[in-house]
Parts: sequence; C-alpha cells; structure tokens
Amino acid sequence: MPLALPACARWTLALGLALCAGIVVAAVVPGWPAQWLGRPLSRADAHQVLPSVAWHGRLMVLSWGLLLPLGMLAARFCKVLPSQAWPDELDRKSWWHAHLWLQGSGMVLMSAGLLLIVGHPGMPDSLALWHHACGWLLAGCAALQLCSGLLRGSKGGPASACLRGDHYDMSARRVVFECVHKGIGWSSLPLAMATIAIGLVLADAPRWMPLLLCAWWLTLAVLALALQRAGWCIDTYQAIWGPDPRHPGNRRAPIGWGIARFASQPRSTPAPLAPARRTDHEE
Repeated sequence: MPLALPACARWTLALGLALCAGIVVAAVVPGWPAQWLGRPLSRADAHQVLPSVAWHGRLMVLSWGLLLPLGMLAARFCKVLPSQAWPDELDRKSWWHAHLWLQGSGMVLMSAGLLLIVGHPGMPDSLALWHHACGWLLAGCAALQLCSGLLRGSKGGPASACLRGDHYDMSARRVVFECVHKGIGWSSLPLAMATIAIGLVLADAPRWMPLLLCAWWLTLAVLALALQRAGWCIDTYQAIWGPDPRHPGNRRAPIGWGIARFASQPRSTPAPLAPARRTDHEE
C-alpha cells in the first residue's frame, strides 16, 4: 500500500518555502521593502537589544519555531513513506531517526538559550512576566518529554531478541507513555508560538521576523492538514509490525486522534511470530 504525496502538500511546501525566501530576500536587498521590513514593531528608529537577549531569541526560535515542530511532524506523518511497500516492508526507521535528531537538537538549542538568559533582570511589566512564566513552562514540558522518552519501556516484537516487550504487548507502561508524550508534545506547540510572539514584542523585533515566522507556521499548518486528510498519520504499531491480528496491539484502539489504522488481516502465508537474533531501537 504505497502512499502518494498529495498535490496539495507539494504545492503548499513549494509556495510556503518560496514565500519565506521572498521575505528574507526583501529584508536584505536594499530598497523600500527592506527599509519597511527592517523597522521595529513599535516603529522606533532602531532595534537595539543586548547580545545575550538577541542570541536567546535566535536559539529559542530555531528550537521551538523550527526544529521541534519539524520533529513532531516527522513522527506523526512519516512512519510509512511513498517509497515503502507497506505492509511487505515494515519498521522503516527514517521517521524515528529524524524525530530523535530534530528533537534532540531542538532541546540542545533550547538549553543554550535558557543559559543565556538566566540571571537577566528582565522587564517589570506584565507581558514580560507572562513570557518568563510561559518560557519556563515550555522548558518543563521539554524535560518531561525527555524523561518520558527514556522511561518508555522495551520494544519487543518478532524481529527483536525477545518477543515480549512494553510496546509490542501495549503494556500499561506503554499506554501511559503514549498518552503523556503525545499530549504534552502537541499541547506545547501553541504555547511555544505564543511565547515566541510575546518575545518578539518585548524585543521590539524588526517586522520581517514575525512575518517570516507566520509564513513558516502557516506553511507547516497547511502541510499538516493536507497530510492528515490524505491518511498519512498511520498508527505507529501497524507501521512497525503491520496489521496482522496476531499482534496484541492490533486488538486495541490506537492512542491519539486522527490516526489511520487498517483492517487487521493476516497475510496469505503467515510467518511464525518467533523472535529473531537481533536487537532494534526501542520506539
């Protein structure tokens, strides 16, 4: 069942990236667009912030505005790819490596951004207090995500050294992990967008910055909607082990919203569920 990338997703990605590139070019090429885009949000004559504050903002935008959302989309929509003859080819780990690398890089940048701002006196107004509180709340969410990932349990399955495993058996530990990990991950995204927006206002950022972020986030939102409507959000369990009803996880509903699951029908010549002598990554 090879998936096809919908035309809407292709056009959204192309137009969105072109729009983002256009904003960047217009901001750096001399002329009246660059002058208008370079003006601060408050219409002040100049944009001035401390170097530590500027790098704090850059690192947080790269983390929560770029890397972490991409890692979330990779985990949701890339478990089965168009080049994969699923269910004959199972457990392609491209999504897992992308998710791990993007989320890990995003957390490293977020940690560096936090270190830059620790001890900074900040501003006494209520908007700065909201930014401060939301920022530390996001840092707490990231820490919980890291801890939940480390405590997700074993994998198991026919291709692992041991058939029994938390993921393969969908144990209570695995169910709790998926509920917590998915819930915190997706709920932190709108909080991150609001925190970044407040930070841009506090820093009196140039106009091109919020315009670029809005174009980027709009591109990701429309792309996610197109992939969701095209059925690209496939159940992790079936992406790894297929729809065979002998697998215990196929006897319960998937955890999360909008997840596609296919009829549990065994292959015409079913293979025994015997463990093989190799160890896979634990997803």
